[in-house]
Amino acid sequence: MSSAAAYVVPVALLGASNLFMTLAWYGHLKFKAAPLALVIMVSWGIAFIEYCLAVPANRLGHGVYTAAQLKTIQEVVTLVVFCGFSVVYLKEAISLTTAAGFALIALGAMLVFRG
Repeated sequence: MSSAAAYVVPVALLGASNLFMTLAWYGHLKFKAAPLALVIMVSWGIAFIEYCLAVPANRLGHGVYTAAQLKTIQEVVTLVVFCGFSVVYLKEAISLTTAAGFALIALGAMLVFRG
């Protein structure tokens, strides 16, 4: 894998994995009449896809990122994916205070990469 790809591929895989995990965790909120047991089983199936993307992302990424940096990337990606999912799928706006809180988390993430 080229040098640039070694940095980009793990982040792309983490982005894709987070799309599936966000769907697994929050997608069922539009289907509140569905039985909880069914929702859990469907969510597990979706989460399996997430796992199949996240594990290789971390395995490949650990060659160029520390474990703490990989976790930080995953958390920031999760917030970005969640914001888009919340607005587009759940039709819930992101409030100014929520955006400010997420920005503070992103600032904290920057500290992890300074060390």
